[in-house]
Amino acid sequence: MTAIRTARERAREELTREIKQEARRQLASEGAQRLSLRAVARELGMASSAIYRYFPSRDELLTALIVDAYTDLADTADAALAAAPAAPRARWRALCGAVRDWALAHPHEYALVYGTPVPGYRAPQETIEPAARLPIALITVVREGRPDTPEPAEPAVPAGPAGPLGEQLARLRAAIAPGLPEAVLARAAIAWTQLFGMIGFELFGHLVGSFDPADAFFAHAVEEMADLVGLPAEG
Repeated sequence: MTAIRTARERAREELTREIKQEARRQLASEGAQRLSLRAVARELGMASSAIYRYFPSRDELLTALIVDAYTDLADTADAALAAAPAAPRARWRALCGAVRDWALAHPHEYALVYGTPVPGYRAPQETIEPAARLPIALITVVREGRPDTPEPAEPAVPAGPAGPLGEQLARLRAAIAPGLPEAVLARAAIAWTQLFGMIGFELFGHLVGSFDPADAFFAHAVEEMADLVGLPAEG
């Protein structure tokens, strides 16, 4: 029974993989808005009723693709950090470069998670953890590269911006960046949004006629962002 059950599980995993692979192909050719379980089933030679045993709705298939995209991007960034030199700026460059390389290699998956929201789709709770991995990695690089940043167990650091922004930063700091000054966390958030905005501009053709190719502009911006978050200069 165990061998039979294992074979069935392997067969299910393989078909699930094929469904997601075909869905990604349709994502590239038709866009997320037109993704259809029936169309995926048709291309795989499945009965339309059979695919619902794997993904009961289009939104569940979209969620699986979104989780896969966030996970693959974060894994790519983690691998780049693991291979990078110990110097804070080198790690910062490795992280930013890995994000850009992944986006250029997977433009449709990037657009799915960082582009225009799919009408009618509401991301469920299960997407939050994989989505948070990359910004947490970025914040970790910032924290490790700032010798003045106290450990979480030390006394509270000076307050950051006041008002609504200060409240948002305090919640975010407590959740994912204990020990990082709120003013620095705000700069890290600016760098994070700058990174993805810059990649989005490049990916969707908004730098044509100006910074195209964008290699030199990207490298310069990465150094400027490193200055912004307070990473020490090399040399």
